[in-house]
Amino acid sequence: MDFKLMDITIIANMKFYNRTKELQSLRLTLEQSRKSACFTAVIGRRRVGKTTLLMESVQSNKYLYLFVSRKNEQMLCTQFQKDAKESIGLQVFGSITDFRTLFEQLLLFAINEPFTLIIDEFQEFDRVNKSIFSDIQDLWDRYSNKSKINFIACGSIYSMMKKIFENEKEPLFGRLNSKMVLRPFTINSLKEILKDYNNNCTSEDILCLYLITGGVPKYVALLMESGSITKDKMIAFAVRADSPFLSEGKDLLVSEFGKDYGVYFSILQLIASGKTSQSEIDSIIEKNTGSYLMNLETEYSLIKKNKPIFSKPESRNIRWSLNDNFLLFWFRFIYPNQSMIELGKNDRLYEYIQLNYEQFSGLILERYFRDKIAESEEVTQIGNYWDRKGGNEIDIVAVDSVKKTAIIAEVKRNKHKINLNALMEKKSILANDLSKYKIEYIGLSLDDV
Repeated sequence: MDFKLMDITIIANMKFYNRTKELQSLRLTLEQSRKSACFTAVIGRRRVGKTTLLMESVQSNKYLYLFVSRKNEQMLCTQFQKDAKESIGLQVFGSITDFRTLFEQLLLFAINEPFTLIIDEFQEFDRVNKSIFSDIQDLWDRYSNKSKINFIACGSIYSMMKKIFENEKEPLFGRLNSKMVLRPFTINSLKEILKDYNNNCTSEDILCLYLITGGVPKYVALLMESGSITKDKMIAFAVRADSPFLSEGKDLLVSEFGKDYGVYFSILQLIASGKTSQSEIDSIIEKNTGSYLMNLETEYSLIKKNKPIFSKPESRNIRWSLNDNFLLFWFRFIYPNQSMIELGKNDRLYEYIQLNYEQFSGLILERYFRDKIAESEEVTQIGNYWDRKGGNEIDIVAVDSVKKTAIIAEVKRNKHKINLNALMEKKSILANDLSKYKIEYIGLSLDDV
């Protein structure tokens, strides 16, 4: 089973927002593990709330939480042995210096004492000792038929977790019972949270929260708990001298990219600035970036390839975009302006963002409404349209192929700039694809957020 989960974390005051389904899935797996061993991978970008969710799911149950830090194997196992004794009462005489021995003891313990084993930052075993994955595979194959363990491997470096569990050449390929991919907050959850903290919030405030955080729970919590509950306060918090946001983009990605991070950062900055075709990116970087773009899409899941809706699979009319709103914001405003930050000119950075905010937020508004429609409407496909010359653009085309209905929308910050007559004149562009569909033409503005 591959659960594509949304909205997973806790915010201030330990309140969950729309977490019923996620907890139910984890608790069903926990119940199943009491009869036979279960192995689950929980994958999601940093700050998305993986650990908090897992801690909530095992409340009132026996569990052992192990965090894989960048220490040598012996030091890790010394700590793990201590944690196992304190958390589940596993008493092992003598000092354990390798993970294989510890993992075998845990599996043996679970034969008579069912419990949940959570290993956080699981992918870091690759740095500690690459053979640990083979050891886990060997011991899992030997003991899983009799051990009543709920084993959860949790990781935040997407490329490595994907390789560990999905690459046929890796020892843990095919060993999972289930996989959860954790996503940020939905639009509805973001609105609910902001209204809890600011009952008088405006559409501009909601859009700004979406724009800066992308719904990533930790970022939302930082803003809410600091009282940054309006657009201007959110931007001010993001750029102040002690803001964790200033270094967050680099902190997130350097470990993913390794020594090639400079090239990847340049590509992401160009995409964030509006250079969305490979030809534009190649001409500026002065090298063929095809392999880098492919890695960013397939290995790191940081960008996606966009084509006009209904275009053929072989179409080369491609625009690239960043998947993550926070990284889009960071590469558009923070990364290119490091000199301002180094000089302590955070006030000028604030001013710069404010001057460019309206244009940037107009582009984000399209993304906001695509997400909102995808969440709230019965659609089977959603996208936008443009021709090869970049003209005849349609901001949103949302289709329900079951009921044969479609929404065609124009998005503008200012509702008075929306021209529905001009939008309806474009219906001939998609006439063949939507000939049997009932079409609704709508305008969406900041007032509709």
